[in-house]
Amino acid sequence: MNYLYIMSQFIGNYISKNSRYDYMPFVKHEDSFVKIANLIGGEEYLKVARALLNTEDATDEEIASATGLRINIIRKVLYDMFGKALITGIRVKDEKKGWFVYRWRAKQDQVDNFIDNQKKKILDRLQKRLEYEESSEFYHCGNKDCPRIKFDSAVELFFKCNNCGGPLNMVDNTRVKEALRYKINQITDDISASRQ
Repeated sequence: MNYLYIMSQFIGNYISKNSRYDYMPFVKHEDSFVKIANLIGGEEYLKVARALLNTEDATDEEIASATGLRINIIRKVLYDMFGKALITGIRVKDEKKGWFVYRWRAKQDQVDNFIDNQKKKILDRLQKRLEYEESSEFYHCGNKDCPRIKFDSAVELFFKCNNCGGPLNMVDNTRVKEALRYKINQITDDISASRQ
């Protein structure tokens, strides 16, 4: 599933104060760091996030031992969370083995920043989509398997669908634009409220 779609659902529900976690009782009362990890990657991320909160400065091997997950999965999750600035890694020399290892720590204070950044990304994409919807006239044949076509392409095709050959009719995208404006206003209001 698309990551930004998941985050838009999370943020939309976050804004409306309806908990998305009602159907996820195992996460409902968890720390926000664990909730975000679960949304990003599901069960594996959830287990790693819990292990990071339970053991500060844990190595990937210690996390693997605590979660029961394979080391390659642990590393994939850790590198992804590190890339999203949700955890930090410190390189230290393992005295027993003689090589360098990373000790990982959750950055719980970065969760709000992460959510705010995701809101801004989603807001930007929604605004671009609204501009696209407002600046174009669309045509469609009525077949759900066929794509909408912009006016220029419809003219070139003599208003015949390229996929099914059906006639192309103008599409009223008013409801799509209204839904986009509504979501944009919701996220904009929430961003403004969080700055106060």
